[in-house]
Amino acid sequence: MQSAVVLLPGLNRDRDMIAALTKISGRAPVTVWQTETAIPAVDLIVIPGGFSFGDYLRCGAIAARSPVMRAVAEAAGRGVPVLGVCNGFQILCETGLLPGALMRNTSLRFVCRRVKLEVVNAATRFTSAYRQGQVIGCPVAHHDGNYFADEETLARLEGEGQVALRYAEGTNPNGAVRDIAGVVNAAGNVFGLMPHPENFIEPEHGGSDGRGFFESVLGTTRVAA
Repeated sequence: MQSAVVLLPGLNRDRDMIAALTKISGRAPVTVWQTETAIPAVDLIVIPGGFSFGDYLRCGAIAARSPVMRAVAEAAGRGVPVLGVCNGFQILCETGLLPGALMRNTSLRFVCRRVKLEVVNAATRFTSAYRQGQVIGCPVAHHDGNYFADEETLARLEGEGQVALRYAEGTNPNGAVRDIAGVVNAAGNVFGLMPHPENFIEPEHGGSDGRGFFESVLGTTRVAA
């Protein structure tokens, strides 16, 4: 399967994401710069983490208005899977491709550590390599990861299975409402999460629990035992 990685000024996890996708899929992703107005024919679009445009205004707010994100939105509308990690999650929310918003951590501090995640919905195309209720490890590194949505939106997300991940066992690092760490859109082809699975895919990282997100959407593995 062919993937694409979106490049924006200030993103700093693009090389990590490219390396992870190459290792897991066996094929290097194409890269798409911010000024591009079309996405090539690919099976997955990924927006990596970092600090696009210096996080001025709000995290992801400027990036959401770049030409490439209009192209990403069009591709998502056609059903192409889109994955946003950390700043990528923020950008997807600012673009309107995912509901809710990412606010400043309640500690008002940058957080960089490993957390535990519960797979709330293992039936999505991004989480099918995991078991329902499985708890996995994953690193986080963000200043604005506090997920928020109004009660009506939260009720809809919970009721329709769009909450895919929660911080587990008291490891919520940012104060996110209902411990939400990752959500999918109603169509199931756009997924955003704050943790960095690309940095937890092999033993050299200290663990490989993050592989499942990529293996799920790329179709490179069976359901985890």
